Amino acid sequence: MPNDQYQYESIGVIRTPFESPEGMPIQPAGADTVEGTVEVRESYADGLQDLSGFSHCILLYHFHAAADTASLQVEPFLDNEKRGVFATRAPQRPNQIGLSVVEIASITSPEVTVRGIDVVDETPLLDIKPFVPDFDVPADVDTGWLNASKSTIKSKQADERFL
Repeated sequence: MPNDQYQYESIGVIRTPFESPEGMPIQPAGADTVEGTVEVRESYADGLQDLSGFSHCILLYHFHAAADTASLQVEPFLDNEKRGVFATRAPQRPNQIGLSVVEIASITSPEVTVRGIDVVDETPLLDIKPFVPDFDVPADVDTGWLNASKSTIKSKQADERFL
């Protein structure tokens, strides 16, 4: 059986205007004009080489402001019914790993300025990956229970379910 315990080191920090989860957009679609800065540790700055050729990137991070208690059934932001946590983007997860696809505004190593950021200030950064539509956007997609319109997603903000 493979090792079931892993340890990661933050490669940097995400800086945003959101001091707490309260009132924060719940997805990048609701934060399209919000700018933030991804501050990569100097020891990882060389990894930013060639990222400037991409318009967007995927940020993987640790939900440091979410409660440490994971639940396998959660009430997601866009629904009033309990759903399986793996069918949601809720932060209360067995491994509190989040992801956001953001627009790259500029890169001045070791910092990346991004738009569409939906995380709390000082969120620990785990990884950055380029967003590649041919890899990351399947042709035929079903969204399960989620039938929210784009305007609904843009208007939703974090509430006590995020804490």
